[in-house]
Amino acid sequence: MSTTPSAAGPQAGPSRWGVAFAGIWLFYLLSPLTAAWDRQDLRGWIGVVTTLVFAAIYLGVFVRLRGRKPGAPFRPLLRPSQGVLVVLLQIALGVVMCATIGEAGLAAAVYIAVTCVMCLYTRWAWLASLAVAGSAYAATLLVPGWHRDEGILFGTLVATLAMWGISQAINRNIEVLAVREENARLELEDERNRFARDLHDILGHSLTVITVKAELASRLVDVDPARARTELADLERLSRDALADVRRAVDGYRELTLPGELARARAALSAAEIDADLPNSTDDVASDARELFAWTVREGITNVIRHSGARHCMVLLGEHEVEVRDDGHGPATAGPGNGITGLRERAAALGGKVITQSLQPGFSLKVVVP
Repeated sequence: MSTTPSAAGPQAGPSRWGVAFAGIWLFYLLSPLTAAWDRQDLRGWIGVVTTLVFAAIYLGVFVRLRGRKPGAPFRPLLRPSQGVLVVLLQIALGVVMCATIGEAGLAAAVYIAVTCVMCLYTRWAWLASLAVAGSAYAATLLVPGWHRDEGILFGTLVATLAMWGISQAINRNIEVLAVREENARLELEDERNRFARDLHDILGHSLTVITVKAELASRLVDVDPARARTELADLERLSRDALADVRRAVDGYRELTLPGELARARAALSAAEIDADLPNSTDDVASDARELFAWTVREGITNVIRHSGARHCMVLLGEHEVEVRDDGHGPATAGPGNGITGLRERAAALGGKVITQSLQPGFSLKVVVP
């Protein structure tokens, strides 16, 4: 549980709160420490020093556990050899505590079991903790003057289980967070792809028409200045429309109107000097298919103007299908471009399909929905 360092001061992380949190659990070492202090002899002083060293080592391991990177999985803090060394050192100190203080020193067993979970891998941690719990309970039965104490067995096992449960909960939470982050990343990637697809469709069409009109205007400047001025005025209008389309895409307003796309198609084909046979009504088209059909008309007409070299283009419109057909030589590339790929994704969202077909001569782009 560390906090992010700020520019105003040092990091207030595990070095402070970890020590305080771990220190609370050292409260149970007050009993052996008090018992050692009350002896007022060499064994008592050895017990005091041993208990304090034992507490310091446990505190260091615990603070290091809490000081791991945020989001890092719970795993042994040390290399296997170092973990074993720490556990053996804690066991040795616990034995000295029992030898110098007496039965009160068995309080170390609970801390040793927790240290096993923090420093050893699961299987070895459980074996070591069970051995510690069994040895502590056996000592209460076998050492003269000590009293049978099932509590030390129960407490050690419960502490082991609790620490192991905490470790598993940490790991499960980290896995859940990782899944959430991955889902968020995929959603962001999908949104980026969607935006790139829309931007391609919008700008691809608009810039194609602008290019065609600019070429036409340049040819008409000397031949027919009046019509050239008309084409330049159209260029300005189309540029403004393209800018508005981009703004709508950025703002998330992606809905197109089928009548609007047909009107644009008529103007674009006329500018490209391609005969157009377009429907005058869109009343028969299903409501939920209108946006998809609008994108189909936009993509189809863009490809006709840009790639086909056609002299005639026809748009066939029905309740559940739309087709853009021309008499050109088809697309310049064999595989589908970004526009067709985006159109397939949109059609799939409605359970529809995109059908492309080479004609003799010409090319057909059809979208059919259920």
